[in-house]
Amino acid sequence: MEEKETNIENIPEENNDSYVNDDLYNISSWGADYSFRELVSLYDDNDLIKPELQRKYVWEKPEASRFIDSILLGLPIPSIFLAKTEDNKMLIIDGYQRLMTVNDYIKGIWSGDNSVFTLSNTPGKINHRWKGKAYSQLSESEQRKIKTTTIHAIIFEQKQPKEDDTSLYQIFERINTSGKTLMPQEIRNCVYQGDLNTLLFELNKDVNWRLLFGNPKEDPRMRDLEFILRIFALKSKEIESSIKGSVSLKKVLNEFMGSKENNKVETINKFRKVFVNSISTIRNLFGENAFFNVQSNDLTTIRKRFYPTVYDSVFISTSIALERGVDITKVTEANRLALLRDEKFREYSTQGTMQVEHINGRINLALQYLYNLKR
Repeated sequence: MEEKETNIENIPEENNDSYVNDDLYNISSWGADYSFRELVSLYDDNDLIKPELQRKYVWEKPEASRFIDSILLGLPIPSIFLAKTEDNKMLIIDGYQRLMTVNDYIKGIWSGDNSVFTLSNTPGKINHRWKGKAYSQLSESEQRKIKTTTIHAIIFEQKQPKEDDTSLYQIFERINTSGKTLMPQEIRNCVYQGDLNTLLFELNKDVNWRLLFGNPKEDPRMRDLEFILRIFALKSKEIESSIKGSVSLKKVLNEFMGSKENNKVETINKFRKVFVNSISTIRNLFGENAFFNVQSNDLTTIRKRFYPTVYDSVFISTSIALERGVDITKVTEANRLALLRDEKFREYSTQGTMQVEHINGRINLALQYLYNLKR
């Protein structure tokens, strides 16, 4: 079955969002040389942390074999980047594929497909001395060469502020050298380890959410995860109580995800309940069109694209209505269409979408049209 692409409405203000506040940080960095023996041991002891919950090993066998070949030949190896965490562990910011390749080769199983790791036989790519060989088939000298080879690591540590580690996001964004530019949520998934990150993966499998998001398969670029996070963050008291001006969506989501308070068990349980109950209710009330908008030039026709600002206003207003115990049995799709055609709502959901006045404005209008409530 061909994978269905998710149609997400492009909102330039949000997609081009960029913020820099390096001056708020006190970051130190230093260099250290580690042998692969040391790094494998650190990884085994969980002192060297794989950054993402679901990051896959992406190198092909010839690529992985060529890296082992480079080590055996004594060729220069690019540096890796690590971040020291509060509990004195190290998070792999850049270099995971290289480290896992050596780890796998020494242990004999290749992460690519869980097969026995033997070096590629690709013509002209691997030195003839070790083509097709597993680590156990190398000479003791060659095995020692791999284990004692050192790789330079650049290590970062955020000294200030102590209450969060948001600098890691910007460090990762700037120095990651993977083959393609990572999306914001992919980076958060690397640097914000915790129960909230785990919850996002759990909720992303919800059958009602998958239907309303528009794709039964999880987005490999994690945009669906970001939209779940968006709901929790934009519903927060910080956004609700802000008086004026615009916020950086990227910054809001980073800080929300990195918050210790938002990773507490009781908070996670609350988030889970809010999401599951709200998404089920929305599906029952409005069906598959719940997060679609109307055409800009024809207010009677539905534009079948996931619309972020329609989504956040409908979702957050529904969650508030459920929390207040409102009778929603008489709410229909007609209420939602009336909201979408409201001139002020259209302004709030298409222009200056990250202005706090517009965020709260579209949520308040959704509460009014859908549930006859005020925030």
